[in-house]
Amino acid sequence: MAHMFDSVDAVSVRLAQAGYLPSREIAMAVFLAERLEKPILVEGPAGVGKTELARALATASGRTFIRLQCYEGLDEAKALYEWEYAKQLLYTQLLRERLGEAIGGARTLSEAVDRIAGEGNVFFSERFLLPRPILRAVMSEDPVLLLVDEIDKADPELEAFLLEVLSDYAVSIPELGTFRARTPPRVVLTSNATRELSDALRRRCLHLHIDYPTQERELAIVRARAPDVCEELARQAVAAIASFRQLDLKKAPSIAETLDWVRALAILGAETLDEGLVSETLDLVLKYEADVAKVRSKLREIVAGVAS
Repeated sequence: MAHMFDSVDAVSVRLAQAGYLPSREIAMAVFLAERLEKPILVEGPAGVGKTELARALATASGRTFIRLQCYEGLDEAKALYEWEYAKQLLYTQLLRERLGEAIGGARTLSEAVDRIAGEGNVFFSERFLLPRPILRAVMSEDPVLLLVDEIDKADPELEAFLLEVLSDYAVSIPELGTFRARTPPRVVLTSNATRELSDALRRRCLHLHIDYPTQERELAIVRARAPDVCEELARQAVAAIASFRQLDLKKAPSIAETLDWVRALAILGAETLDEGLVSETLDLVLKYEADVAKVRSKLREIVAGVAS
């Protein structure tokens, strides 16, 4: 597939058209990953837009989006493929008479088993294959973007398996042989850094760290996603969120929670931040009672600061 982006600026424009406003660093990483044909490992705290970047990149590059959501206990079989055993059983029942014909005249049990074994691969064909995300990405006729989301939640064994797949974009199935991607998928891996990833995986990928956006960029995101919210309310809310994030919170507000809060404040008729209304709506952006209490203890100072 030809290169989708002519320049870093073109990446910024295409991602913006797909609903994602990138920083210069993000656009640069995407451009280089495309040209170098390398996976991107995107790290950063939860809620900074790592998954959204992958979705927008798929749209911007005209690729089919496939997502593998990682979790503890995810193994190769669940990430790669399964056999549709219920469908195999149904076909076995429907073809019972033909199976009877296949073993008809067998003189011994051993001979009957041998004859059935000779037909065994009939039930292990692509007809009964249920591809999971990795195999879907390899088998796809169309260009694909594969998102391996929260790779840090998966076991190290799956990480090692992914390295093999990413080395040549091929998957072997014992009953069917090797499937090799006609068009190598673009791959984005995300991590919240809940565990250390291997050096081998890091070497294989182009690294990108995304932090919470600057106030200027977050305000641009709010303007794009919530255009009906008045300018002053949007500015003050973004500034307040930035102040919240500077506190030692258990979970800092995400960009999505900023958007929810701004929209809620607008629905409630706010045009600027009011200490009472902010206090009443903190649960929209803070998910732990200890965080709410901590912000409330600083609320007067924060609201006064953003209003100045």
